Amino acid sequence: MTELFIGLMSGTSLDGVDAALVDFSRAPGRLVASRFAPFPEPVRAEALALNAPGPDELARAALLANTLSERYAEAVRELLAAAGVDCAEILAIGCHGQTVRHRPDLGYTVQLVNGALLAELAERPVVCDFRNRDVAAGGQGAPLVPAFHAACFAAAERRRAVANVGGIANITRLCPGEPVRGFDTGPGNVLLDLWAARCRGEPFDRDGVWAASGRIVDELLRAMLAEPYFGLPPPKSTGRDLFNAAWLAQFAPARHAPADVQATLAALTATSIAEAVEQSGGAEELFVCGGGASNAHLMRTLAAALPGARVTSTAALGVDPDWVEAMAFAWLAREALAGRPGNVPEVTGAQGLRVLGAVYPA
Repeated sequence: MTELFIGLMSGTSLDGVDAALVDFSRAPGRLVASRFAPFPEPVRAEALALNAPGPDELARAALLANTLSERYAEAVRELLAAAGVDCAEILAIGCHGQTVRHRPDLGYTVQLVNGALLAELAERPVVCDFRNRDVAAGGQGAPLVPAFHAACFAAAERRRAVANVGGIANITRLCPGEPVRGFDTGPGNVLLDLWAARCRGEPFDRDGVWAASGRIVDELLRAMLAEPYFGLPPPKSTGRDLFNAAWLAQFAPARHAPADVQATLAALTATSIAEAVEQSGGAEELFVCGGGASNAHLMRTLAAALPGARVTSTAALGVDPDWVEAMAFAWLAREALAGRPGNVPEVTGAQGLRVLGAVYPA
């Protein structure tokens, strides 16, 4: 017997849709198949534009939600065809949607998806809008993956941390006898990708080769680490609302060699993650997932910043680092349909446990 769910994740990097087919018939779940569906440039550009104020936002956001839902449905069809699985076998689809604003300090967070349209197109129940229930309960609505990290990666005798390095990075600390802890540490790949696109016309710095060719500008790194967000106590979360082109521009990066800026941005990501791990109590092992796990230079820099810990990817635990987050939203959909809480109040700051997600029947 199988218990099949699909998780769909499109994150801050705005590169496309991660689709994961997961079998939960045995805990903590097994990745059956995966699919990446890149965004066409107009979709990516419009999602990026909606991260900032602009004209006719309501109509543009609604139209983009429809377009995204069509892309999500297409990713589902391609995933099932590649896996040879009939859609009738899927119990539900968990879809994160595309974040365009995240302001829990003002009581809202916006992830674009038309759940009704996706359920119609995919012909399966859809669970989406995971974050707003936590925000309504006074939480940050993010990060939401620590509950899945705990279910998947916790060890009875090891002090572990998991770093999810997407556009924004977050950590989960898993220590025996202690509550699960976690929070957004700051930029993951978002500034690295921005600088690579601006200076080289490339969507990202593959393997961190360009960053590795530069040198860290110490005064620039110190200035960036003085950002007040890094000093805030958890619970806390962030996004492109803070770490964006305007944030980077205040440091006048053009004064430095472009490769040196890239090296410094890699150090910023690694240092902010390492300091977050240490300040939250430390760990013997740090397992990295998300796109950052594929950046060899970033992984070396992170290992150097945490000399007392073993730093590797979640592949060492048998879970492909590229698909952990999509798997998490499949898991959250399963929890929602079972009426089980999906948040961790110690992580988000919510007033208590809450069942997350809005359900759209097929």
